[in-house]
Amino acid sequence: MSDKTAIVIGASRGIGLGLAKELASRGYRVIATERSESEGLREAAERHRPQIEIATCDVTDKDSVAGLTDRLTAGSVDLLVVNAGVYGPDDQSLAALEREAVADIIDTNAVGPVQAALTLLPLLKKGGTIGMMTSKMGSIDDSSGGANYYRLSKVAQNMLSRSLFESHAKERGVGVISLHPGWVQTDMGGPNALIDVETSVNGMLDLLEAESEPRHVFLAYDGSTVLW
Repeated sequence: MSDKTAIVIGASRGIGLGLAKELASRGYRVIATERSESEGLREAAERHRPQIEIATCDVTDKDSVAGLTDRLTAGSVDLLVVNAGVYGPDDQSLAALEREAVADIIDTNAVGPVQAALTLLPLLKKGGTIGMMTSKMGSIDDSSGGANYYRLSKVAQNMLSRSLFESHAKERGVGVISLHPGWVQTDMGGPNALIDVETSVNGMLDLLEAESEPRHVFLAYDGSTVLW
């Protein structure tokens, strides 16, 4: 095991679980979080013992996020990937938007994840990188409409991620990368999605590991720039 450390917030399944496994395969010590108990994550932790350590974290619960700081010392983390999020209600038409549901999804997909990254920022090394899991569906330039709850939350996350970088991470020499994982074969993406988890995860980790200067950009898993 190398001396590199990564935190993956939201590693119970799908892309997050894939990230934890691949980081362990690349020699990282991985703090992988779950909101509720995940059999898949426990199997991965057993297979990659002692590299994957499981912690409980809910990005909408500030105390649970703060609890992660007790596991690590300041300036010891190379990568932080915040993967937590939900798709939202089935009906996401403009007419269906409701105040409480809008507030809930923005809290879960935007405010909570970015505030979690802010709380954990002191753990990052100078030159470290934060990956914020967003989506091309949060691109205004690329939008075809529809999925309004989800799109709204990802646009909000992108804006808050820029604020995180400009107001907090940049001065510490830490980059913030907003990541589009692609259309991935997960529970959310469905079986007809274009790429598998391994393709998405390897592409994103290659990008995160290649970062050499602090910046905030919106990148797809294949390295292409996503227009805002």
